[in-house]
Amino acid sequence: MGQKKLIRFEELKTFPNVLEYPPNIKNKWKDFFDNNNPITLELACGKGEYAVGLGRLYPERNFIGIDIKGNRIWKGAKTALNEGLKNIAFLRTQIDKLEDYFAVSEVNEIWLTFPDPQLRFSKIKKRLTHPKFLRIYKNILQANGKIHLKTDSPDLYQFTKTVIDFYELKLINDIDDLYNQNNLSDELKIKTHYESLDIAQSNKVHYLSFIIDKDLPKEKDEQLKEMLRAETI
Repeated sequence: MGQKKLIRFEELKTFPNVLEYPPNIKNKWKDFFDNNNPITLELACGKGEYAVGLGRLYPERNFIGIDIKGNRIWKGAKTALNEGLKNIAFLRTQIDKLEDYFAVSEVNEIWLTFPDPQLRFSKIKKRLTHPKFLRIYKNILQANGKIHLKTDSPDLYQFTKTVIDFYELKLINDIDDLYNQNNLSDELKIKTHYESLDIAQSNKVHYLSFIIDKDLPKEKDEQLKEMLRAETI
């Protein structure tokens, strides 16, 4: 590990707005933030640009960026500290462990901003909009809590639309070419470091928002897999 990363990992331990695998935090975020304001998560947050950007826009709400890589979290956490943004925190853990840190209905909404699209068919269960993850989100989200996806990957965009349709979830917004729209809200104008890299080289940013308003039967997962497999042949 490089010296710079080592320094950042040590510094993270001193940041009051960063928690690494914290025990007994479930249902206690109101104590951490010292208020009962709604909580929004940015999952696989990377450098936390969205958590920070949303925190600037909405001081009356709380935001938590979540990622496993502390070296990335350091950037957003440092920015929030420097700007005195006390409504922003960062949690270092795996996404599939969210239920260890958030109680039922403790979260108001979730943002997925340019997550790894996991393009190989063998890795579809790692896509953050796979029903495996959606079930976790449903358990921690309040009723009618929105999920937002911004991605430059047409594959992840289409996959997510397929999941929404297949499990009959409530689609709120579907924008194929986000920056070709007029009068975008300020929250949709926030850009991340990974967006600027244009890794997918699609020259488009896609946006979806939806609500998990019903159960996702596990027995349908195999049907989804076979349907997607047939589409790739």
